Amino acid sequence: MRHLRKVDPAIYKAIKNEIRRQEENLELIASENFTSLAVLEAQGSVLTNKYAEGYPHRRWYGGCENMDEVERLAIERAGELFGAQHVNVQAHSGTQANMAVYFTCLNIGDTVLALDLACGGHLTHGHPHSFSGKFFKVVTYGVDSETEQLDYDRILTLAKEHRPRLILAGASAYPRVMDFKKFRQICDSVGAYLFVDMAHIAGLVAAKLHPSPVPYADFVTSTTHKTLRGPRGGFVLTKKEFARKLDLEIFPGIQGGPLMHVIAAKAVAFKEAMSAKFKNDQRQTIKNARMLAACLSERGYRIVSVDLSTKGLTGKEAQEKLDTAGITVNKNLIPFDDKSAALASGIRIGTPAVTTRGMKEKQMRLIADFIDRGLSTCGEKALRAIKKEVRGLTRKFPLYPELKRCV
Repeated sequence: MRHLRKVDPAIYKAIKNEIRRQEENLELIASENFTSLAVLEAQGSVLTNKYAEGYPHRRWYGGCENMDEVERLAIERAGELFGAQHVNVQAHSGTQANMAVYFTCLNIGDTVLALDLACGGHLTHGHPHSFSGKFFKVVTYGVDSETEQLDYDRILTLAKEHRPRLILAGASAYPRVMDFKKFRQICDSVGAYLFVDMAHIAGLVAAKLHPSPVPYADFVTSTTHKTLRGPRGGFVLTKKEFARKLDLEIFPGIQGGPLMHVIAAKAVAFKEAMSAKFKNDQRQTIKNARMLAACLSERGYRIVSVDLSTKGLTGKEAQEKLDTAGITVNKNLIPFDDKSAALASGIRIGTPAVTTRGMKEKQMRLIADFIDRGLSTCGEKALRAIKKEVRGLTRKFPLYPELKRCV
């Protein structure tokens, strides 16, 4: 980064510090992962210089022949990975992918049935401060108070009572497999569209380690930066009958020129997701998640995300303590939480990023011990001591082993 260092030393310093933080810390936020160097190279390319409003071979600007090829490859690869009839890769984010779906099949004020935020839903699934809650009438379903899993009979009852035009299946923090076939049956019983947000499980779906929503859903959205291990961005899968309307809602409906450098990076990530190594990494992500959950459960933590209510801590306090210990998590609501989202009673933990670094079950046992000790200790000195142990672990699993050093 010699040019950046010369032109803007302050930004250069911030980036170098972030490289060091990612290299030295344990990244356990479920929605984060590490891209390959190939993805980084594509995203940092001269494609960022080019406007390409429109779609392949239907652009509003000249000079887009290379952009057409990049986007064509991204579309074809995503279609092959997920078996979709139509793919749009232009959404700048998962939120904008979701917005495009809403605007494709709904009118302002229509009723939507979606998972409650405290039970694992996402802000774009109807939170009152999100566009989804402002533009549409959102009715929420939750989890059973005993099993803390989805009650499909209850969802059916709500669907028959409220007659939603769209039912949304998908979650930001629901650590169970959703039954997409049952959701399809519920939708058919009330004449609703089925929309699945698979952002967190997309890599597992691509590797055929998780049931795919594509055969059942009218619309499927995802980000590309979680288990898919690509750049930050979104995409939409749908049926041919909705293709033209969906494309128009993304451009010119909610976006202008697509970010072609990001679309190129998406194409690279989709190609990588077809490899045997990617599939093996997804298997290991599941193994690691199961091991980490089991080890935390043995230490008295209830896995819903991770419930801290019996530990005398809020999620905010836990997040701050673990950050001091070099462990990055995020505070998170748990089902029937009596605290605000700013405090929360839980933390959300995921294993994609540590798996990408090459860690396995043995390391998950160590990480569970670090977490438990970090949450149990009171002093900053003890947390700093744990951070040294964390650094000893991460040093054995370099962020980019292809490079001699990152910092």
